[in-house]
Amino acid sequence: MVKGKKIVYFCQNCGYESSKWMGQCPGCREWNSFVEETVSKTVKSDGMRGMSEEKKPVTLAGIPMEKEVRMTSGMDELDRVLGGGIVHGSLILVGGDPGIGKSTLLLQVCKNLTDQKRKVLYISGEESLAQIKMRAKRIGEFGDTLYLLCETNLEMIKKAIDQMKPEVVVIDSIQTMYHEEVSAAPGSVSQVRETTGILMQIAKGMNITIFIVGHVTKEGVVAGPRVLEHMVDTVLYFEGDRHAVYRILRGVKNRFGSTNEIGVFEMRTEGLVEVENPSEFMLNGRPEDASGSVVACSMEGTRPILIEIQALICQSNLGIPRRTAAGTDYNRVNLLMAVLEKRAGIRLSSYDAYINIAGGIKMNEPAIDLGIVLAIVSSYKDKVIDGKTIVFGEVGLSGEVRAVSMAEQRILEAKKLGFEKVIYPKVCENGRIQVTGIELVGVSNVREAIKAIL
Repeated sequence: MVKGKKIVYFCQNCGYESSKWMGQCPGCREWNSFVEETVSKTVKSDGMRGMSEEKKPVTLAGIPMEKEVRMTSGMDELDRVLGGGIVHGSLILVGGDPGIGKSTLLLQVCKNLTDQKRKVLYISGEESLAQIKMRAKRIGEFGDTLYLLCETNLEMIKKAIDQMKPEVVVIDSIQTMYHEEVSAAPGSVSQVRETTGILMQIAKGMNITIFIVGHVTKEGVVAGPRVLEHMVDTVLYFEGDRHAVYRILRGVKNRFGSTNEIGVFEMRTEGLVEVENPSEFMLNGRPEDASGSVVACSMEGTRPILIEIQALICQSNLGIPRRTAAGTDYNRVNLLMAVLEKRAGIRLSSYDAYINIAGGIKMNEPAIDLGIVLAIVSSYKDKVIDGKTIVFGEVGLSGEVRAVSMAEQRILEAKKLGFEKVIYPKVCENGRIQVTGIELVGVSNVREAIKAIL
């Protein structure tokens, strides 16, 4: 029974609730993030009367264990990020910049599922049916089990799901949906939290997989309260430059698998195409006989990816030399340059340094440290590194080259792509790497690495 309305203040970043406005959120320490919203006060019934048998606490041994059943999305790259396929009854949030390809990806998933004769309901709050059909024509022919609905009222959406009972539902996007009992505007903290909670109940109660599209803020996080990410089972981020041809799908939360895997796609006119060999794709167009360029290997989950690291070192005309890093951590680059000054005797204090990971990809794994160091030295000395050489290893503050995980898999990937020499941490030799047909050079510190490659 409705008793009245009250005004509360929500933090747009984390969803913290307060009865008064505050300049700084006590929960996430964000400034000027509180917004005013009107909520209805309701009296909830006592649900503890006559607790049913199912609601009583049970022992861990008394819970029946069923084999996890997954359905394939028809896209190996997406299945990899999800941990092996789509889990029935899961709630999956897909975030990304506007125009990056979130709706296109999910529409292609819908096409693949209809090819498997699975019933799919695509609900759009942003596009008309004609607009969706225009986009679908570019992707290809769809089966008869795909149903489209343009609706933003959650009650109407719930009725449609109850009547159809589909296996998969796509909500595009969560910021356009609203619940009539919440007086706040669509996209507000209250609406996003309430609608996501109801969709979660539908997914778990009816064993329906629901994909939710979420807009991101300028900082690159999903718009709305941070509690949204805690409510869903899986959070996927679609990354990449809108003007670049490739896209990367990265899992940042997954209750059913690893969060270390990535999926690589290429954007074409007919939609997104899977990139089966990202290493070869990333190394296309490498310069020949150019100093400051080296190939390094990074691991994304169980997948090794070869990337080209470029460095440009030139005499500075400024009082304070300029340092720029694209695709990797700026502070890490400064740290590695300090290591070179102290441990290798290379004076960089009067030089500008520009570091870039070619292709616009972002990598922060410590194993690319050695690649950054050797690219800087190559550009500084203006000496070319052999194009058939690959390097990987973490560099410590003492100049030592430390071990990295899965060294053998990295070497096998390099051999597969035709590389002839590998510079890697000497301590990894204790792991008994058994790879033939490629020259292996173990190094203990940056001085040894520089001698081995230049």
